[in-house]
Amino acid sequence: MTQIAIFVDVQNIYYTTRQAFGCQFNYRKFWQRVSAQGEITHAYAYAIDRKDDSQRKFQDALRHIGFDVKLKPFIQRKDGSAKGDWDVGITIDVLEAAPKVDKVILLSGDGDFDLLLRKIKSKFGVKTEVYGIEALTAQSLIAEADQFNGILSELLLV
Repeated sequence: MTQIAIFVDVQNIYYTTRQAFGCQFNYRKFWQRVSAQGEITHAYAYAIDRKDDSQRKFQDALRHIGFDVKLKPFIQRKDGSAKGDWDVGITIDVLEAAPKVDKVILLSGDGDFDLLLRKIKSKFGVKTEVYGIEALTAQSLIAEADQFNGILSELLLV
């Protein structure tokens, strides 16, 4: 059975699906789709903790589905901008999981991950799959993935 690891850039998926469709991603349907492909051995969802009730409910729902939710505190800078980037954390976890699985699935449109996919394919021979909003996903990431899955209506909460 195919061993699968999932890594979700929650902020990226939230903002891109909202921008493109005005609604949210359906993590339960996604989980069902992926679990039909093999055994999910690792599943991480990376989010920013703003300490509000609706976010806690969402994070609890992700945990109930099967995700290990990793949180970073929301940091508001003096200039009004915000910080809350999980790119390094996602990269470290992918590099640790890749030798143990057959497939890595990344939910993000962030082009910074193209080098990561190239590295794990060449070093560990894993298959790579990316889910994202096609128009809002970096072309370099789409090109580097063995398979790109555009998020469409069947994976949305409408």
